[in-house]
Amino acid sequence: MRILIYGGSFNPPHLGHIRSVQTAIDALQPAMTLLVPAAVPPHKALASGSPTAEQRLEMTALAAVEIPGCEASGIEIGREGPSYTADTLRELREQYPDAELIFLMGTDMLLSIESWHDPVYIMAQASLAVFARESGREQEIAAQAVCLRRKYGARVYQLTGQPLEVSSTQVRSLLPRRQGREYLCEGVYAYIIRHRLYEAKPDLAWLRERAYAYLKPTRVEHVRGAETMARALAERWGADSGDAAEAAILHDCTKKLTRDEQLRMCEKYDIIPDKWELENDRLLHARTGAAFAADGFGAPEHIVNAIRWHTTGRPDMTLLEQIVFLADAIEESRKPYPALEAIRKAAFIDLDAATELCLRRTLAFLEEQGEPIHPDTARTREYYLKKLEEKGASPIPWAAQEK
Repeated sequence: MRILIYGGSFNPPHLGHIRSVQTAIDALQPAMTLLVPAAVPPHKALASGSPTAEQRLEMTALAAVEIPGCEASGIEIGREGPSYTADTLRELREQYPDAELIFLMGTDMLLSIESWHDPVYIMAQASLAVFARESGREQEIAAQAVCLRRKYGARVYQLTGQPLEVSSTQVRSLLPRRQGREYLCEGVYAYIIRHRLYEAKPDLAWLRERAYAYLKPTRVEHVRGAETMARALAERWGADSGDAAEAAILHDCTKKLTRDEQLRMCEKYDIIPDKWELENDRLLHARTGAAFAADGFGAPEHIVNAIRWHTTGRPDMTLLEQIVFLADAIEESRKPYPALEAIRKAAFIDLDAATELCLRRTLAFLEEQGEPIHPDTARTREYYLKKLEEKGASPIPWAAQEK
């Protein structure tokens, strides 16, 4: 029986790893393939801010799902000290005394194997399967294989195939820029985003696809419009347009839930609705949506807060909160209402004046409909009215709303 073993940091496991393993499986036809993340890599320190060993094991298990007959092994995770390959092979040899153990490695690992801990034992107990991480290094591999066979009697399989020339270091550098998704399988990428590992920010196309699945089809146009408006306002006022887009994409992610479903979400996330929220179902989705965005998509606090306050607003909103609050109200697919065009125009001239006018219109609408007014809405309007007065700016006249 052949057992293929592939060890490494897997920080994170990427499609280059998966392609290398699949190439080895196709060539060697093992009965079992193990991906073995190191708890403490002996060859180089983990990058600062790396996930825990347990998280890397979980990601490795998600990557292993992509390869038939492959599984992740935590054999090194619970071991103290450096994760030496020789120690791993000893444990595996005890479990599988008659198996041919084949250790999969890249070119640089083969070239440096004589400096490893107990290399003689490694080459006595396991065959080596080697792939070139970069094209054009086949001669180096062949020459080293001849040397190791002569000195140690090593068994070396030289694998051929087109490598995917990407490293975990490159992937980690791309993730904070909303890039790198193309180098990761879906399960690993979703895990990274949900836990915001590597300071990752989601690819917005990926986020739209998943967030829209929680919307009624009729709401997608509004969310698209809110994203477009949020981006435009962020660019006008110097905010991060990616963060504005992310908050807008997620802002209505629980909007379609029924009242009972909203209340169950409140219970799940320890949200205690106030009496106004209990009287008006439209208010609850901002709170449950914020909690779900944090839990399901790993949204950071500043984006969670922008979702939380996009309906009532709050006094002294952050720039991002103010942008998402207004984008929701004035995006291009909104049905016309008094003051809409005036608010849109003001949003690119004076954000505070636009916010005050938007809140003033909301209060008038609620009074006309006989609906309860949440104190946060009233307090927020008073705050921005006072702010305009303090900076010597006049509120937009009511008459301007009706033109």
